[in-house]
Parts: sequence; structure tokens; C-alpha cells
Amino acid sequence: MESQCLSRPSPAPSRPSPLSSFVRFVVCGGGVGLLSSAAVPMLAAAMPWAVANALVTVAGTLLCTELHALFTFGTGRRPDWRRHMQSSGSAVAAYLATTAAMFALYAVQPSPCMFWEQAVYLTASGLAGVGRFLVLRLFVFAERNERDQRNEINEINERDHRVTRSETLLPGEPNLRLIPGTDTGHRQVAPTHPTLVTAAA
Repeated sequence: MESQCLSRPSPAPSRPSPLSSFVRFVVCGGGVGLLSSAAVPMLAAAMPWAVANALVTVAGTLLCTELHALFTFGTGRRPDWRRHMQSSGSAVAAYLATTAAMFALYAVQPSPCMFWEQAVYLTASGLAGVGRFLVLRLFVFAERNERDQRNEINEINERDHRVTRSETLLPGEPNLRLIPGTDTGHRQVAPTHPTLVTAAA
């Protein structure tokens, strides 16, 4: 009998519902946005505003990706650099979409009133945010749990195979061990210590 049991992969954490994920997405994004808006003026006192804004934007995007992976979409582990890049790409795409909407407004109406500016900007930002949420949920963090679970199961299977092919002591026979052969169904028994063999004359 085996004295120790091999560890099995823990079940993947349950994924939040789309509505719950969206609420978390808004909370995380809004919270990081508020922190960023407060951090930029503080940094701008010691460096150029453009540099401070760039540093806070990069840090805020990285923090948002960490929160989205662990909290918003419930992947159960921190994102790797590939997912950081994908998330940053979706943020850049959302920014470009919002900017394009404002350029379109100014092209149609060179001097729009504040109402139209706010309406277009908020609408574009909302649509860009929804689009980014869908990209993160359906593509960036969609199969992380399933793929990690398969990788862990494959590692366990390989470990099981190595254990079954390794030397195993026979219970109650400390001087004998099993020697795996090419056929796993047939094994040879050999002593663990050299013994004296007498040849017949």
C-alpha cells in the first residue's frame, strides 16, 4: 500500500457571473481612476506633468489588470506578462475609440456646446468600457482556469507515470523490490542486496 498520496490539483475557483464581473470591473476601474487622478498632481509637483501622467497611467493599468485577474474575473492567480500586454492593448484601444469619437464630434460641429461634448465623451467612454470588459472576459481571462487545470492534471499524470515506473518496495518484504520491465504488466523481483549464488558442479 502506498504510504503517501499524490497531491491533486485543487478545483478551479468559481467564476463570477457576467453581471457580478461587470460591477467589479466598474468598481476596480473607477477606484483606480480616482487614485490616478489624485496621484498625477502630486507627482507633477516634482516632475513634468506629461511624465507624471505617463507613469501613473502605466501603474494604474498594471494595477487594474491585477485586480481584474484576481477579483473581477476570479482567475485565482496573478496574470502573466502576456495578459498584462493584452489588457494594456485593450486599454489603448478604448482610449483611441474615445479620442476618435471626440474628433468626429469636432469634425461634424466645430464648436459644440458643453452638453454635446459631455454626451459624446461619456457615451464613447461607456461603450469603450463595455467593449474592454467583453475583451477581457471573453478573450484575455476566458480560458485561464481551464488551461491551468489541464496543465496541472498533465503534470500530475506525468508524475504518476514516473512513480509507477520507479522502484517500489514490496510490502512485508524489505529485501525485495520490483524492477519495471518493458512490459508494465510483468515485473521481475530481485533482491535489494547482492546475494551469494552457488553454481552446481
